[in-house]
Amino acid sequence: MNKPEPTALQRFAKIFRGHPMAIAGLFGITFFILVAIFAPWIAPQNPYDQMQLDILDGLLPPGSTLGTGIVSILGTDALGRDILSAVMYGLRISLFVAFVAVLVGSGIGVILGLLAAQKRGWVETVIMRAVDLKISFPGILLALMLLAMFGTGVDKVIFALIIGAWASKARLVRAVALSEMKKEYIDAARLAGLSDWRIMTRFLLPNSISPVLVVLPMSISGAIGAEATLSFLGVGVPITEPSLGLLIANGNDYLLSGKWWISIFPGLVLVLMVLCINVVADRLRDHANPYLRGKD
Repeated sequence: MNKPEPTALQRFAKIFRGHPMAIAGLFGITFFILVAIFAPWIAPQNPYDQMQLDILDGLLPPGSTLGTGIVSILGTDALGRDILSAVMYGLRISLFVAFVAVLVGSGIGVILGLLAAQKRGWVETVIMRAVDLKISFPGILLALMLLAMFGTGVDKVIFALIIGAWASKARLVRAVALSEMKKEYIDAARLAGLSDWRIMTRFLLPNSISPVLVVLPMSISGAIGAEATLSFLGVGVPITEPSLGLLIANGNDYLLSGKWWISIFPGLVLVLMVLCINVVADRLRDHANPYLRGKD
């Protein structure tokens, strides 16, 4: 009797079985995402509501009680903003910006990579020269240039990160798709009279996207770091809705005066979140490596 095919959840669980660090990273990512989603309901304070902030509650150490009766577990910043609440809301912006930018940028890169592999000729030349041009610029420098031109804001940061995310995916997909184009099933599809669009969406896309899915977590990690860097430099999200990077920057001037908690706690959350994503990304990359898969 044939065994039933494992479900998608069972195949996913098999990837992490026997790898406690990767499992811990997966739980960490889930925790941060849930905190970001439910921040408006679980945060002690809405740090974006100026009416809830009192300047007299500014720079209070961890464990202090605010004028509203709220116990600030992680202390407050100069505006009287509860650090714990600010971190929860900052997670929302950091994760939202990273996920949207990477998903949209990767989608653009996948489409252009498939077009370059299938059309060849001048289409491939134009796309790959654009890829070379993009990769020749450091990502942060390009984002800084774009934000200097278009101004700051969440939408502007997402646009800048999208511009920085598509090129590597286009090059990766093109390389895989070129290998697929040489296989017999593509010739059979052409002989069957299928259109180029049908061949690309039906055959090339499913067989070329796996490497992109493997590097996607690492790309999200990089986007979180890039957004935090831009916000720390003051060209990212607005100061009224700070992300983790801007929260770290807000406490930078107070580190030498003993008000360490303003920067340290958002910084720790940022490091832990990126670490969790990188651990999971490393596990997915190792599983996708045919030379290491047999050791699982």
